[in-house]
Order: sequence, then structure tokens, then C-alpha cells
Amino acid sequence: MLELLPQLPQYMAFRRLGKPRRYPFNLVVSVTYRCNSRCKTCNVWRRSADELSTDEWRAVFSKMGKTPYYLTFSGGEPFLRDDIVEVVRAACDLCRPAIITIPTNALLTRVVPKKVEAILQAAQETPVGVNVSLDGVGQEHDVIRGVEGSYQKALETYQALRALDYPNLTLSIHTVVSRFNVQRIPEIYEELWKLEADSYISEIAEERVELQTTGMDISPSPAEYAKIVDFLTAHIKNGSFSGLARITQAFRMHYYDLAKRILFEERQVIPCYAGFSSAHIAPDGDVWACCTRAEPLGNLRQTDYDLAPIWFGERAAAVRRSIAAGECYCPMANVAYSNMLLHPPTLLRVTRRVLLP
Repeated sequence: MLELLPQLPQYMAFRRLGKPRRYPFNLVVSVTYRCNSRCKTCNVWRRSADELSTDEWRAVFSKMGKTPYYLTFSGGEPFLRDDIVEVVRAACDLCRPAIITIPTNALLTRVVPKKVEAILQAAQETPVGVNVSLDGVGQEHDVIRGVEGSYQKALETYQALRALDYPNLTLSIHTVVSRFNVQRIPEIYEELWKLEADSYISEIAEERVELQTTGMDISPSPAEYAKIVDFLTAHIKNGSFSGLARITQAFRMHYYDLAKRILFEERQVIPCYAGFSSAHIAPDGDVWACCTRAEPLGNLRQTDYDLAPIWFGERAAAVRRSIAAGECYCPMANVAYSNMLLHPPTLLRVTRRVLLP
């Protein structure tokens, strides 16, 4: 993270003054909308896209250069892409990200561990975080995820990933907190904690254009979520973490409190840098400032896979003005990481948490 710190004032100036113009250092790449889960909290599997090929992703990364610091490969279910290893390898070779994160529903018990191992070998110098999604225990998880046997398959995949002996792997369990499980989160947490993951993270189910969940009754109430935040924060304070997991948990502790405030106050509690420091590329090459709004700023196929004409174009500038004016707010965790880095008081608190025992 130290190499990123000198660049942060430039992003602050970009948001306030419009210059210097910067590429995003936090980039989410959705490689597919395809998914083999049928979650109550997500409709992304209903979407379809003319997915960028391996060669097209390589062209994108080649022209982007070494700007992305934090790179997430998402979906849908990213491991449904037969070429996910090749796509990640291209990003590692051409962009040299400092951190890679990949979420998975872990249903492909034979596929995921093999592909994760190949990714770890391709990214030997890069910490790779793999987040296994578990929204409940046993049948509870199956009902929320909409596929019978999901929990057992996810456990089998998790254990196979746990057996991988690579120093650059951080294995996390990720839970979506929704109205379907909010009352049970303490019990779910206690049970999943026994799996001894490197870290346990959660995110609130929310309305996103990308996921086609706008208008769906999936979110817990602010009061319900506040209780969960207090519970999770207490466990982080009492936990012991190392490596990437230590950094993640330090950010998470402050993210949970931030998300709670956003839900209660219904505003950007700290400035949002979506469209400035963070971005999202859809499976078909559409570029978004974030996946909550998912407004296409342009398509990479129409710019010969060059991000610059899109990122510095008028449509992107208009969305930035809207975001900077506070016309939207959300508790999305990925963007919140960037926002916290670019909010000095929060960054100071996170740094203290990382450095102090």
C-alpha cells in the first residue's frame, strides 16, 4: 500500500479540480454474467453478454498499463470462464497489480481449486484473495443460493483451497447480509468461523443496476444491519490476523461502521471516488464508474480497447459531476475501500489498526 500513498493527493485533486487526470487504481473486471447459482439477492444470472475474449482482455490490459493497483475478477461466477486463468495471467503480465481478488460461489468443486492454483502460480509475486461465498449453514445456504447441495459443494471446494500451500493465497469467507439471514448472522458467523478462514467478510444485500435488483425487497433495515455491524466489529477487534487478511480486516472494521452510517443518514458520509479512483468493466466491454449505477460511459470495443477516450470523455465527466455532487450514495464495499484510502481521517484510523497490535 505504501507505493500507492504518494498518488492519493492526485486523485483528490482530480475529484476537486478535474486534474491531473488519472486512470482508476481500483478496477473490477466482470468476466461473465453467467452464474450457476440462483440467489434470492441477485439476478445477474438473468443477464447475457457478448463476452470479451481472452485476446480482447489482453488488448485492454496492454493499453491500460500498470495503473490498476487493486484488481478484482468478478461475475456472475468467474470460474465459469474456461479461460479465467489466461485472463488473470494477462492482467498480471501487463498490469502488474499489487492485489488480486476473486469471489466465487465455489460450486465447481473440481474446477475452482485447479484454476486457483494455476492463478497462484501465474501471480507468484502478487497476493491473491479468493472469497468463498457462504450465506448460511447447510440447507439455509442452499435456500438463499437457490441450488440444492450448494453448501456441501462450497465446503468441499473450500477445503481443497485450504489445502493449497501458496504464500500468496488469502482465503476468505464472504457472507451477503440480507433480510433472509440477518437474524441469524451471529450464529452463522460462529459456525463459519470454525472453518478457520484467513478472514471473514460480509456485505449488505443492496439494490444494484448491474445485478438487476433495483426495487427488490432484499436489504435488512438499517437498525437490523447496525446490530450486525456492532457484532462483526467486536469480533474483528478481538481477532488475530496477518498479511493481506490483517489489512482487509482493518478496512472492514471501518467499512462496517461507514456502511451503517450511510444507511441511516442516506448520503455519502465520506466523499465517493467512483469514476475517479475506481471503475468497473462489464463482460461486453462497457465501462462503468460503478456497478451500483452501471451507467455505460462507453464500450472498449468501440475505442480499439483503449480506456482513455472513455475514461476522459464527456459522458464520464457528467457521471463524475453527479457523484461528486452527492446525487447518489451506497454502501458498496469495493468502492468504499478506495473512498477510505482517499479520506485522510479514515486512512489514519485504518493504518493505526494495521500497525498496532
